[in-house]
Amino acid sequence: MGGPMKRWIRAFVRHAPAVWSANRARTVRRRLRRWAGRFRAEGRRLATIARARAEAGMSTAEYAVGTIAACAFAGLLFKIVSSEEVRKMLSDVIGRALQLAG
Repeated sequence: MGGPMKRWIRAFVRHAPAVWSANRARTVRRRLRRWAGRFRAEGRRLATIARARAEAGMSTAEYAVGTIAACAFAGLLFKIVSSEEVRKMLSDVIGRALQLAG
């Protein structure tokens, strides 16, 4: 348990009502420590989630590189599909499909 939390627990127990027995003070201390542990664990969990979300997207430079790569891929596909060999192959496939259907 961290220093500030220990100091806070000691101060809390020290200023507790005088009618508390030593057993009651011990119980309160235990409960406070348990609560502090849960609080820290939840804080660590939320910090982990925040860090994961911060890295979830792309930065502007990554968008630029991704856009250029997508454009290059689209240009390559256009060049391949518009070539004479692929055009002839596609027209043959469509012609066969129409003969089978008709």
